[in-house]
Amino acid sequence: MQRKKDDHDAHVFSRRDFLKTGMAAGLGAAGMLDRMPGAVKNAAYAGEKSGPEKPDVAFGIIPLTDCAAIAVAHEKGYFRKYGLNSTVSKQASWANIRDKVALGALDGAHMLAGMPIAATLGIGMPAKATITAFSMDLNGNGITVSNALYERMQKADPAAMRERPLTARALKKVIDADRQAGKPPMTFAMVFPVSTHNYEIRYWMAAAGIDPDRDVQLTVIPPPQMVANLESRNIDGYCVGEPWNAHAVTAGIGHTLITSYEIWNNSPEKVFGVNREWAEKYPNTHRAAIMALIEAAQWMDKPENREEVVRLISRPSYVNAPEAVVRMSMTGTFRYAAGEAPRPLPDFNVFYRYAATFPWRSHAAWLLTQMIRWGQIGQPLDILQTAAAVYRPDIYRDAARALGAPAPSLDNKTEGIHAAPWTLTEASAPVTMGPDRFFDGRVFDPARPIDYLAGFEVRNMSVSLAALAKVSDRGAG
Repeated sequence: MQRKKDDHDAHVFSRRDFLKTGMAAGLGAAGMLDRMPGAVKNAAYAGEKSGPEKPDVAFGIIPLTDCAAIAVAHEKGYFRKYGLNSTVSKQASWANIRDKVALGALDGAHMLAGMPIAATLGIGMPAKATITAFSMDLNGNGITVSNALYERMQKADPAAMRERPLTARALKKVIDADRQAGKPPMTFAMVFPVSTHNYEIRYWMAAAGIDPDRDVQLTVIPPPQMVANLESRNIDGYCVGEPWNAHAVTAGIGHTLITSYEIWNNSPEKVFGVNREWAEKYPNTHRAAIMALIEAAQWMDKPENREEVVRLISRPSYVNAPEAVVRMSMTGTFRYAAGEAPRPLPDFNVFYRYAATFPWRSHAAWLLTQMIRWGQIGQPLDILQTAAAVYRPDIYRDAARALGAPAPSLDNKTEGIHAAPWTLTEASAPVTMGPDRFFDGRVFDPARPIDYLAGFEVRNMSVSLAALAKVSDRGAG
């Protein structure tokens, strides 16, 4: 009963509450920074380090609302403030982002949280050491299905469809019925094989006993093409970031079943990724970019600025979607179905609060467990060592220190143990953190990743737990 109460208390906020106070926590340092004259801040930065070695930089984005940190840093002059002459280019797919950063055609980019890890390990591409020192946001995705599938799920298990967070129990009954009738598996889409979307839809399905590699077909579709493919019945559902869930709902062609926030409260989503050799060759340039992005995130998470963010990223050069569609999730509400009233979901998009910009190595370690769980990694590796090579909180702390912004002193944290807001004291200043629960109640201890993997009944691994244990999980007692 206590857990249900905590869950209720953590979610019952009105849109007005969000716009007034929902993003106030953790912004004290940002407010002090805003009141400091720009010349003083720039002088402090220039006094510590020399200027950028490479002032002309090109950054890539995908048309999703969580490209906002790069868009705002460019449009509001934060990159320019730290000596960077930025250009921002919209890319057609995550493969384009990956390849152009690897080849040096882009200096850095809006990346899926798992992409720097995959690039470093050579998953789906020749290995190219890639790092991130900045997390662009938390949450932001949803799982949406066609109206036809939604109706079938309602008939299959009405009680399950009333649950919140919604499980995949009703979907499993539909899948089982199709199998008995000799029908082919349904097709679901996600945006990229190493995306959080892939791991989220798999995690959600597997928790109900659905094997995502055998019971359904999973395919890759770029985010802007999801709605058209759902409408043409090429797919039965998808997991994607905003505004492409809201777009399907607004058009009346789909129902959103669950958001990524509900699957894992305040889970990592996108990062700013660069080649490691680029970061080592241009450390001041990289640091300047991180400082600009931190300031942009601080500005975005102030309630009074969200409407301007909506107007900015709705433009054709960024998301290219109606402001009304973009506004819904960006201002603290979410609508699951056409005709329903928007529901309060103040943490659907988090850009700075809850240490959202910090590159937690425990996030990287969790992503590695999912890559292993679903057979994307075929050779044993040290999970924590790999996470430490790719996620670089040391670079983040250096940039945050120059800004006077708080930063965690820990590199890892246990995920899944907080049902309500809490305070992180292991930091340069206390940081208010949000809930971090998984919808199935599991806990991820980054010191025991092998134990975590062993706890899943549904998994399709290409490397044995015993082989992993020989090189990883050395922190386990």
